Amino acid sequence: MPRWEPDGAERLETAAFDLFAEQGFDRTTVAEVAERAGLTPRTFFNHFADKREVLFGLSAEFRQRVVRGIAECPAAVPPLDAAVHALQGALDTMFEHRRAAVARRFAIVEATPELRERELGKNADLADAVEAALRARGHDPDTARFAADAASAVQRRAMQEWTGTADGPPLRELVVAGLHALRAAVAGGADAARPDTAAERGPTAAR
Repeated sequence: MPRWEPDGAERLETAAFDLFAEQGFDRTTVAEVAERAGLTPRTFFNHFADKREVLFGLSAEFRQRVVRGIAECPAAVPPLDAAVHALQGALDTMFEHRRAAVARRFAIVEATPELRERELGKNADLADAVEAALRARGHDPDTARFAADAASAVQRRAMQEWTGTADGPPLRELVVAGLHALRAAVAGGADAARPDTAAERGPTAAR
């Protein structure tokens, strides 16, 4: 049996990110990634289906955490607040401690048209999952769709700002700021940007 490498996935990710940045995603092979990490191609495929999954492998787990977070919100929490709160929880758990790696991933995806297209698809999958989770809570299809799209926009804005600096505010704070900005844009004024939202207070504080 092959020897298990306890830090294999992290080593492979670091090696892949280095090579993608140095020579481009398209010109990098799995064999090169494995060699740079000091592992074998077989070990690579024990962790990732292909080289794209080094960049997108966490998408399914992230969706699952968000859907679970929505389901766990009290029924009184409005749909947009429930979706944003669930996104906050998943982002906190999976990404807050990995700002440098997430920023590197973002730069690699943005530099490659194929990856940008895949990212758009993953974002659409997330919004669809959020919509389905909100509909499961009893919200009508239009409300669920609008809330899902709005929450996804808040999350993308926060991620873009968060990955743009090494020492900026925590991702959670940027999500809240994005939600405030969205509410202000919808209401048409800065005064609407400071509601005491359930997303900021947490789901247990909803009235």
